Amino acid sequence: MTEAQDPPGRDWAEWHRAYDDPRSSLSRRLRTVRQRVREALDAAPAGRLRAVSVCAGQGRDLIGALADHPRRADVTARLVELDERNVRAARAGVRRAGLTGVEVAAGDASHTDAYAGAVPADLVLVCGVFGNITDADIERTVSLLPQLCARGAHVVWTRNRRPPDITGDICRWFDKHGFEKRWLSPPEEKAFGVGMHRFRGDPVPLERGVRLFTFVGYDVLRKGAPWPT
Repeated sequence: MTEAQDPPGRDWAEWHRAYDDPRSSLSRRLRTVRQRVREALDAAPAGRLRAVSVCAGQGRDLIGALADHPRRADVTARLVELDERNVRAARAGVRRAGLTGVEVAAGDASHTDAYAGAVPADLVLVCGVFGNITDADIERTVSLLPQLCARGAHVVWTRNRRPPDITGDICRWFDKHGFEKRWLSPPEEKAFGVGMHRFRGDPVPLERGVRLFTFVGYDVLRKGAPWPT
């Protein structure tokens, strides 16, 4: 989540409890994202790898995927998260997994400054973001992702597929900005969508002081509808 735009009254640490229920849509989404992360690591060339996670929450996706992966020692990662309790939880998860190359940065993930020194990355996670920002800001964020990506980088992203489902638009925006689709979850899973795209363009230098998006919140965008679990 992001500073100032955090919806008032939302307890983001408590929100993560749904991940502990294997029947919840968030738990299913987490398993799907972890699998895509592992596939991206498997496909990456030998050598050191960089990863960044936007609005990382408790980092359960990347930390969980790296914990038992053969290339865990190759990965240097920065997880960016604002909520203090989630930052503490993510750092505890990193320690438990023994991931010495993973940093959890307390900061505003909606601004490019949060990624200085950590990009261009070989793996970029944008999970739990697109469902909480406007369509225009989704397109804007996709257009700026080349600033975070090395050539050949994989981007893993999520967004619910409930009407109006803009998954097709998101894929077109990725295509427009130099990414190719590598995987997309089936449309039958309405509660969430997971996509993975690969960057085929030339890396773009990071421009400091640029806003990627404004975090609005799912409940605001959906006029009070509860977050799907």
